[in-house]
Amino acid sequence: MKKIGILGGVGWASTVDYYRALCQGANAHFAALGETSPLPAPPITIESVVQAQTRKLRGVPGDDASWAGFDAVFRQALLRLQGADCDFAIIASNTPHMRLSAITDGVDMPVLSIFDATAEAAKAAGASQALVLGTRVTMQSDAYAQALAARGVSANARLPEGEIDAMQDLIDTAFYGGAAPDATSRLLEICARHAGPETLIALACTELPLAFPDNLDDAIFTSDGFWFLNPSAAHVAAALAKALN
Repeated sequence: MKKIGILGGVGWASTVDYYRALCQGANAHFAALGETSPLPAPPITIESVVQAQTRKLRGVPGDDASWAGFDAVFRQALLRLQGADCDFAIIASNTPHMRLSAITDGVDMPVLSIFDATAEAAKAAGASQALVLGTRVTMQSDAYAQALAARGVSANARLPEGEIDAMQDLIDTAFYGGAAPDATSRLLEICARHAGPETLIALACTELPLAFPDNLDDAIFTSDGFWFLNPSAAHVAAALAKALN
């Protein structure tokens, strides 16, 4: 098996879930092949950054220079994973992927894109349109829309600033550290304002799938009358496929 590097800490709850999903997914793979306990799991190194620091280092959309400090923190973390002999890495967070090209500048180790994994899952599900929900940085970026469009899936136009603020507040107050009791209902209210029955809703913040604990490992699922895509699960599946070759 290839060694996986996880760049996590943004936030820690989703990092834990990535580790769990990778290990359980590998266990299931080897159980199906008739292996006996203890079932194999990939070798993994986790490099955890400090979200309180990286949040303050976020730059201004369209101003690359303003992101230099943010990019450097993630680049150095990836280089430490590279130095730990990881064969490839995944960043267990959507937001840093908006800066993936800059973050990986000078990193020789492959880093699997959550955009590509998500867009491939949307295409495989037969979706024609998607609503992307996530942090302010994610929702102000065209990165997901471009990856989806390349697979024939149209993404929503940018939501009003008030709705972007509401999503960021929801993530910060109801999902950081795990889903609060009212987290799911607050998320569904936003979905109801912007998604129709044919719209695939991408939960493009790694904390948002925590609202649906029964579907944490499902890349595509339905709940409460909505059609959801879990980019984290799609990302984990892509990482497992690469690790298990």
